[in-house]
Amino acid sequence: NRRFGLLGNNVILLVSLASMLQCVSADGKTLVLLDNLNIRDTHSIFFRSLADRGFDLTFKTADDPSLSLIKYGQFLYDHLIIFSPSVEDFGGNINVETITSFIDGGGNVLVAASSDIGDPLRELGSECGIEFDEEKTAVIDHHNYDVSDPGEHTLIVADPENLLKAPTIVGKPTNKPILFKGVGMVADPDNPLVLDILTGSSTSYSFFPDRPISQYPHAVGKNTLLIAGLQARNNARVVFSGSLHFFSDAFFNSAVQKATPGSQRHEQTGNMELAEALSRWVFKEAGVLRVGAVTHHPVGETTPPAAYTVTDLVEYSIVIEMLSEGRWVPFDGDDIQLEFVRIDPFVRTYLKKNGGKYSVKFKLPDVYGVFQFKVDYNRLGYTHLYSSTQVSVRPLQHTQYERFIPSAYPYYASVFSMMAGLFVFSVVFLHMKEKEKSD
Repeated sequence: NRRFGLLGNNVILLVSLASMLQCVSADGKTLVLLDNLNIRDTHSIFFRSLADRGFDLTFKTADDPSLSLIKYGQFLYDHLIIFSPSVEDFGGNINVETITSFIDGGGNVLVAASSDIGDPLRELGSECGIEFDEEKTAVIDHHNYDVSDPGEHTLIVADPENLLKAPTIVGKPTNKPILFKGVGMVADPDNPLVLDILTGSSTSYSFFPDRPISQYPHAVGKNTLLIAGLQARNNARVVFSGSLHFFSDAFFNSAVQKATPGSQRHEQTGNMELAEALSRWVFKEAGVLRVGAVTHHPVGETTPPAAYTVTDLVEYSIVIEMLSEGRWVPFDGDDIQLEFVRIDPFVRTYLKKNGGKYSVKFKLPDVYGVFQFKVDYNRLGYTHLYSSTQVSVRPLQHTQYERFIPSAYPYYASVFSMMAGLFVFSVVFLHMKEKEKSD
């Protein structure tokens, strides 16, 4: 029995370890949809970087009849990569509606298109506030194209100045230009969640390379998006690249130089650094915040009361952490605000970093009711951070009022002056004798 007991304990331990390993390996499960499996070889550097960072990649063609994102109401993958721009119909149980449901459920999607873009990707972009140009169109720039361009001026050299000013999304600034060849996009102006990650220059436009311009192009100048992003209200992230070549080994290792005379030659493009930064952001390896411990109490005490009293001096603190290389580390920010809200904010103040937490001391307003300590932090490149703690604020008890209120001293003076005047009047009235009238 003892042997069997030890054996049972070992089995339980092994099962626990297996389940833990399964949980660890389940993090980062990624489905990669390809036009053909050759893309796995032509884009091997990008896929290898994902695998080295711990992602579990499953490669399938986009028309595979066994495709499925959801089973028994659960998502089978954490992330989705669509490197199949020309697909006309996804296989299996995947369609545009399934992918939008995947995003609504918190899944992250990376999409790469090309000039051979099909209707499904155009429809998916439309659902996310991105409108792709027509099939067979390309981004054209007669002033910023590479020396190796065959003559259509569609091999664009994008300056790093055109990148979004958000290091969390695009990585650290570099002086390497970016090589791009693909379809152009425009953002829905009514969608505030769309991010213009990489735009074309002021001389770029999107049209058919082999046709004369007979109508106004779909996108012109800075409105031409080369790479766009979206962070939904549930913090799900989506990145659209108009170029599948952008992620290719050839573009990663290629030298780049504008065809303009006197332009500087760079031995390598900035595509690899930008692609890695984008993948870290879209797959939530960067820019992820969470709330830790939240405490509040009157100054000089350590525990919160059942209800605060108006004009109490209160100390509030919150721990905010950021995901960095798989570990949660203290977040470093100087623009985090606290609001003390009933219906509208009565107090709005900045939180100051104090060790590993943010704290502030402030005086409660002279208004009673049900209030909230609210931290609502929404910054470019970071997940939306929200914390709300409800408290009650009561008026003063009858034993807490001051006996003499300084603001009432004039009234006190008027009362005592009235009493003194009445006393003097009484004395004068009682002791005053009228003169007798003479005959």
